[in-house]
Amino acid sequence: MIDDKERRFSRIDVLDIIDSFIDRILEIRRILLGVSISALILAPFAIGLSIFLITHPRFFSVLEREYEFGAILSVLLGVIISVSAVWIVTGIRQHMALKSWNKRYQEYLRQKDEINRKITSEYGLEQD
Repeated sequence: MIDDKERRFSRIDVLDIIDSFIDRILEIRRILLGVSISALILAPFAIGLSIFLITHPRFFSVLEREYEFGAILSVLLGVIISVSAVWIVTGIRQHMALKSWNKRYQEYLRQKDEINRKITSEYGLEQD
């Protein structure tokens, strides 16, 4: 049979595992935040540069003069604009999801601290 001491240690171990799991998720969140920010900065830059090239007066002369290169350039610029637009939308959605998760995590921390204080005061324990 498991005595009270073993039960308490196993509960502490489970809580430590959950806390370490949440800390790992926070690290991943930071990485995703960096990806989101890069999407919001680099994708508009790529779209702007592509539009500048397409609207440049010599762009059509390059298309007419260099048929194969012009065709490939047109396709690549179209792909860049399309992928960048998707990247912007993905970045915005990811940023909103992370913002929402952050609010819930802050609420979790607040509740966890409140419960720890309540247990500590109720049973006369020292806080670590």
